[in-house]
Amino acid sequence: MSTELTPQSQPDLPADGSRQAEGRPSESPEAATSMVGLSLLEAAERRAQGLGNNVEVQTSRTYSQIIHENVLTFINIVIFVLGLAMVILGSPSDALVSVGVIMVNVVVSVAQELRAKRTLDRIALLTRPTATVIRDGREQPIDPAAIVVGDVLVVGPGDQIVVDGQVIGDGRMDVDESLLTGESELIPKVAGDPVYSGSFCVTGKALYEAQRVGAQTVASEITTRARAYRRVLTPLQQEIDLMIRVVLLIAIYLEIMLVIVTVLEGLPIAQSVRMSMVIVGLVPNGLFLSIAVAYAIGAVRMVGRGVLLQQSNSVESLSHVDVLCLDKTGTLTTNRLQFHALQAFGITVGELGTLLGDFIASTSSGNQTSEAIGLEFPGRARRVIEEVPFSSAYKWSGLALDGPPCRGVYILGAPEVLRVHLSPEADVEQQADALAEQGLRVLLFARYPDVVPLRDDQGQPRLPEGLIPLGLVSLNEELRQDARDTLKAFADSGVEVKIISGDSPSTVVALAKRAGLGPEIRAVSGLELAEMDRTQLAQVAVSTTVFGRITPHQKEELVQALRSRGHYVAMIGDGVNDVLSLKRANLGIAMQSGSQATRSVADIVLLRDSFAVLPLAVREGQRIVNGMQGILKLYLTRVFYASILIISTSIIASAGYPFAPKHNALLTLITVGIPSLALAAWARPVPMPRGILIRRLLHFVLPASLTVSMSGLAIYLAHLIPIPAYRLIRSGAHVRSEGEILGSILPLPQTALTTYIILCGLLLILFLEPPAAALVGGNPQKGDRRLTILAGLLLIAFVAITIRADLRQFFDLALLSPFDYVLIAAAAALWSRLLLWVWRTRLLDRFLNVDLSSQGGT
Repeated sequence: MSTELTPQSQPDLPADGSRQAEGRPSESPEAATSMVGLSLLEAAERRAQGLGNNVEVQTSRTYSQIIHENVLTFINIVIFVLGLAMVILGSPSDALVSVGVIMVNVVVSVAQELRAKRTLDRIALLTRPTATVIRDGREQPIDPAAIVVGDVLVVGPGDQIVVDGQVIGDGRMDVDESLLTGESELIPKVAGDPVYSGSFCVTGKALYEAQRVGAQTVASEITTRARAYRRVLTPLQQEIDLMIRVVLLIAIYLEIMLVIVTVLEGLPIAQSVRMSMVIVGLVPNGLFLSIAVAYAIGAVRMVGRGVLLQQSNSVESLSHVDVLCLDKTGTLTTNRLQFHALQAFGITVGELGTLLGDFIASTSSGNQTSEAIGLEFPGRARRVIEEVPFSSAYKWSGLALDGPPCRGVYILGAPEVLRVHLSPEADVEQQADALAEQGLRVLLFARYPDVVPLRDDQGQPRLPEGLIPLGLVSLNEELRQDARDTLKAFADSGVEVKIISGDSPSTVVALAKRAGLGPEIRAVSGLELAEMDRTQLAQVAVSTTVFGRITPHQKEELVQALRSRGHYVAMIGDGVNDVLSLKRANLGIAMQSGSQATRSVADIVLLRDSFAVLPLAVREGQRIVNGMQGILKLYLTRVFYASILIISTSIIASAGYPFAPKHNALLTLITVGIPSLALAAWARPVPMPRGILIRRLLHFVLPASLTVSMSGLAIYLAHLIPIPAYRLIRSGAHVRSEGEILGSILPLPQTALTTYIILCGLLLILFLEPPAAALVGGNPQKGDRRLTILAGLLLIAFVAITIRADLRQFFDLALLSPFDYVLIAAAAALWSRLLLWVWRTRLLDRFLNVDLSSQGGT
């Protein structure tokens, strides 16, 4: 945000509704009457007549929407239908286990999103727009819901127009209607012009009368769009969504094959349904649960640090950021200004101070820049003929004053902008540059002796030619105490910082050096950018650190240019002039004390107005991504080996089905479900390498899934072939009862396979977080033994299920001989050594002729 001479406030109106001030003409009687506004009694009567703005703003999804979206997903509906079919066919326990796992996912997801809804509702209360209405001739802030038809409202820079109406009085403002029209051009509004809810006042100040309120306006739609829960997928979510869709296609293909086999071979319906449950279980629906848990943990950790998330995935999105764009004012600096010095041209410093004081006192409103000057040079309001409030688009403000001793046009603005309009003999460049290089904010005060229009025929501001420089005003900005440490933390996290400011490039460079950005900083001005084409601008955007005298439109162009070069861009803003660039960035971050507009479109709101917390948020996002990579490795390994086993046994005639529904549910719970929750909670922040996620995962997943499926098939067949009934089937005997015979003999090989895969799955957990160098292969050693302890506890839990007859019977597990258990354990140990050898020799990497090495992550 630029804090140049931007009008922001105006004194309350007197009780008679007039706006007469010293040196200013009074309003006409009609205008004065309209500006008194309604009385409290009139407002109450109109509200009783149904003319109030009593439409509740929808800040997030309703409770029913949350439940509907989590329960009635495609996968859930399929599993619910199959579960119902299993109950009808007499297998309620199978239905309970299979549907129960999904219901756990649903309950946790719904609970998390209900919590997110309450958080979003609280955020909406913090960021909800307020309105200033004139009641009984005085300005007073009210909630937008209290507005009624006929109310007179006051808007200034940064204020949202909350109902539809029409400008009245002699005020003038420039309005940003981009949220309505998508156009970034500011639209001037004067008396008689319509204004629409959802737009924002950028510069100037005006009154408007409420004409359409409640459901008749577009306010509810706009504010909902700005604040409601939005499913904007992060790069990680996009890749996970793609993986799930691919797995879903595989499951659909297998289901079609199952239907064909059922029809051709006359499989019993109950057996076909049980097999369908196993196939549907391949879809890693639990990934959504893991994501929800990871985001919930991240939100809890961040809220205590003063970070409010408008989207639950914002912190994870922040971890992908490699370029952070920020403004100097309010970010690097404390947003506090102090007068430094005056440098007069052709007049005394005392005369210059008097003129400056009168100029500031005569403006309709002010900000920190004008407040700092006005505090040093108190002045007297003069008669104003015309006023152009400051705008970051043209970087100057002007007054046309009438009457002695100040008759003429006075301009206060950026020296480099005013320079081309100065009289030929004026030379202020050297002095202005010298002050800016000291890190000072520098403004040029100039005068034109005659009263001339400050706007062209189209109402656009214009500077008179031949301005006479009166002097330079320099102001000090206080650097934030934590700025240096914060910028260093960003650099350590691999995030490049770019400062985009409305101030002089020299001033920004001086402050950037004080903040520790380095002695060699490349800077460019907005005037230079204006002469570049898109290709040149993109190159400069990537190679430059400081951008000075930048307009709001140029901010948006810079963000877009960085994104076009493949960067993931976050933008910090607090002023209305930042709205477009916030919307253009991958991630928008707003200060709580900023304008309503920026908070409305931001993904993250910094409650303490300090970006020092963002490096911690980056690390929290890296923690989430790191944990999700480990979770994905487990899920994809399971999907691949289960698919290969299902296809392999279907190729082998009469080999049956490798899993029962309860076996599949037990496998998912022990080898994937519980470990995934632990990975989401225990992951550590690790910088993530850029590139395609699936390639980084395949180094772990391919060797693990291929070796598990091949060795698991051997275990399955080794326990199936010796069975006499199976040999009878192979010889052609008892063909009519083949399904019944398979149903009675399959629990033994299925149990052996389930036991073996559970052991392998627990070993994979150790490989994710190797507790010792001997287990390093797919991932580097991390030194965290919590997952090792968890794997041991899960093994104990499985042994307990195997030992207890009631639990073993519930999960359809057969009791194997002690020799079988020893054999399976030995096979799992051999498999682990084989897998480590494949990882360490990069056998599959070389075979595929690609580098699938897993760099970073879990």
